[in-house]
Amino acid sequence: MVGVSVLWGSGPPTEAELWEQAGLSNNRTKNTNGTNNKIRIGVKGDTPYIAERKRGGGFEGFDIEIARMIAADLGYLPKEIEFLSIETEDRARMQGRNDDLMQGKNAEGKSVRADLVVASFSVTPDRQANPAVGFSKPYFFTEQSVVTMEAGTKLPKKITDLKQLRDSRVCTLGTSTSEGALFDATGGQASGTEITGMNSLKDCVEGLKKGDFDAVTTDAALLAGFVKDSAKKGPAERLVHHDLGLEKTEMWAVNAGSNAALRTLVDLSLYRSYADPRDRRWEEAYDKYILPLDDGSGGYQGSVARAEQPCTLPPPVRRWPWERTLSVLGC
Repeated sequence: MVGVSVLWGSGPPTEAELWEQAGLSNNRTKNTNGTNNKIRIGVKGDTPYIAERKRGGGFEGFDIEIARMIAADLGYLPKEIEFLSIETEDRARMQGRNDDLMQGKNAEGKSVRADLVVASFSVTPDRQANPAVGFSKPYFFTEQSVVTMEAGTKLPKKITDLKQLRDSRVCTLGTSTSEGALFDATGGQASGTEITGMNSLKDCVEGLKKGDFDAVTTDAALLAGFVKDSAKKGPAERLVHHDLGLEKTEMWAVNAGSNAALRTLVDLSLYRSYADPRDRRWEEAYDKYILPLDDGSGGYQGSVARAEQPCTLPPPVRRWPWERTLSVLGC
């Protein structure tokens, strides 16, 4: 067989070159032991409809489906995805644990590093400036909201501004965008507002039900699942969901850390999902897990998230002339 070489001019890398640079080249062919490498993806495990660990093991939710979509485009089969439970404060460090092994840790008994983090991680300038964080293009838009108890609350029946939470006990996710917005609006302890930052949103909601807190605030899509589940219970356990009508949009993105090539491949997956009308995986995940949250549970006005996948322009990847180029309007 006669070898043929193709000379390229300068330009962005090809998809194959990105696979090599990202350390994924072995995933296109079987390893010597007959199996592909696994990919470790950090996800939350305590948020109904977004990312929740099932009683029998495994995870389900919108973020989980997005993670599976990206992993599939990177060449991994479902059985080759290792989901790691990750705390809110560890999303930047990309440190997680496998709850199926060694009482919540990996085979060596330690937390391990994720290859990707798909865990309702909002894009902010401070996080973008962190060299340990490498955000993809956004894959989901939502906004901040507030949840209170239906019965026995001292707060107004309708909350439209975070300033209404002054002089109350509020739980939110530590190191989150919601925590900063809450402090800016209330002044924190200076105004008599007791702000508690936790790693688990489930702990915040449980504390609210027990009377430890007067309110919980974070992204509307994260709170909506708890509100929907509470609608099946009695008045003493039901939650009220307050729409703040904030202009600021919370943009969730994938953290690929310092692996720039992997981040570009994630962007390529999101671009293809957005631009290809035949690719309905994002829409199917939305319809299954987000759309049911817009049933008016808890009195929330409007949608808890934008119903369209965020526009994603094609990343800088060199294409062969015969490769199909998807068209996309300017974002």
